[in-house]
Amino acid sequence: MKHARLAVAVAAVLGSTAALAQQAEGNWMMRIRAVDLQPIKKSDPIPALALPGDAVWVEHKLIPEVDFTYFFTKNLAAELILTYPQKLDVQVNGVGKVGTFKALPPTLTLQYHFAPEASFRPYVGAGINYTLISGVDLPVVNTLTGSTSDLSNSSLGGALQVGFDYKIGKNSYINFDIKKTYIRADLMVGGAKVSKLTLDPVLVGIGYGFRF
Repeated sequence: MKHARLAVAVAAVLGSTAALAQQAEGNWMMRIRAVDLQPIKKSDPIPALALPGDAVWVEHKLIPEVDFTYFFTKNLAAELILTYPQKLDVQVNGVGKVGTFKALPPTLTLQYHFAPEASFRPYVGAGINYTLISGVDLPVVNTLTGSTSDLSNSSLGGALQVGFDYKIGKNSYINFDIKKTYIRADLMVGGAKVSKLTLDPVLVGIGYGFRF
């Protein structure tokens, strides 16, 4: 009986210690990442400009990113991914840079974390991306067409995510993350749609996370 009581007491202490360790990490996590945004090179042909398919595309860019994650349980979390409006270059094959626009792409994903108490913590996620497009400036397109050009002002699409956190301190982590977001924009000249740009970028990021 004495041994049984001792075993129960030890189990209770260990269980309390594990619970306190989990509680000490907190339900929130903030990460800061450097992200290589890599749009695919895909667009509809523009017969009026004698441009074939995939002739218009957006240049890749290194951008900063900050995100906030809330853990509903040890395994299930939601992540809000943010940056400030990013100026992106528009390229045309055989012409070069024809202008720029700004994109603000907040993304919300629901994540599953496979090993929430290990040092190596992989996860997957899926969610939604809403991109606001502003500051469109396409002077070369305006000159070539003799009219005013623009891009549609928003895009709504899905988002997929895979990555891992690696614990390096009490509440500190190194993070590696890959996302695929689905972003489309209509190219309009004189108010009429002449092509559709498909960005659908892959975002490869590395950064630092803090749990609190």
